[in-house]
Amino acid sequence: MNDMSDAHRLSAGAVKVRNHQTHTRIQQVTVAPEALQCFLDAVRNIDVQNLEYVPFMRFKVAQALMQACGAGLRDTLNAIVETRAHGGFTIGLQGLSSDPDDFVKFGTAVAYLLGPANHDSMSGKYYARFMVKHTDHSDSYLRQAYRLFTMHTDGTYVSEATDWLLMMKFDERNAVGGESRFLHLDDWTDIDDFAGHPLATKPLLYKSPASKNVVEEVERPLFFQNRYGLAICFIDQFVQPATLEEAIYLHDLSASMEASSGVQEVALPPGELVVLNNYFYLHGRAPFQKDESLHRELMRIRGLFAR
Repeated sequence: MNDMSDAHRLSAGAVKVRNHQTHTRIQQVTVAPEALQCFLDAVRNIDVQNLEYVPFMRFKVAQALMQACGAGLRDTLNAIVETRAHGGFTIGLQGLSSDPDDFVKFGTAVAYLLGPANHDSMSGKYYARFMVKHTDHSDSYLRQAYRLFTMHTDGTYVSEATDWLLMMKFDERNAVGGESRFLHLDDWTDIDDFAGHPLATKPLLYKSPASKNVVEEVERPLFFQNRYGLAICFIDQFVQPATLEEAIYLHDLSASMEASSGVQEVALPPGELVVLNNYFYLHGRAPFQKDESLHRELMRIRGLFAR
């Protein structure tokens, strides 16, 4: 790591938090370009493979970001994600780099200021990078560009907890549409109808498709209470209804969320990421317009709050 003495002089006023331009709850975190450059310089000699192989190095790049921006950055980001009124933020590199390795380092730093990442079975790493293109032959909606990627939470089919989700855009070309869509539980007008239903707290079975590389089966209820209040765990593709009544309830719940006026779209430029609390936010993606040259690359990290 480089000497961080200059970073401490930069830290005063290096971070600004304001309401997001297109979302009524999510906060937009902006870091001074000088502080971002200080971070990039500090981690320049750390390679991505080192982050993949050595877990404590992920916390070291988080430390570098905190040193560049000020010691309060960690508390600020955690407070935003754990406060129900907001529950999420965007932050980015502001065009200072287009190097995918820098994107991984920055995304890792932000993630590990929150806490350790879960193992991503799809990639075999602590993060997953994936493409959305014109053609796709996968077994889920994640990479299928021209379908509505319906509202869901992450980590539904694994036994470990998933407290937060980070999504970062690496690259995008010839992409019209495909906006990220977010629904905060408190903005879903029909929530009382579904959370008060007899099936709301019944454990349901979740199984994942082959591409996820997860063989375990998990039973969990749709709605539950935790330290944030009412929480949800749902994805339409992987929940396995056992009765007609369960299937109709799940269908109607999903349709209600998709049609909710509480759904808000957020566009991310390359080099920017969004973090959401996975307990009271659902997320999805609007369809793209068809284009044979469509190309989007994303990174996903999901994990736990440090205790």
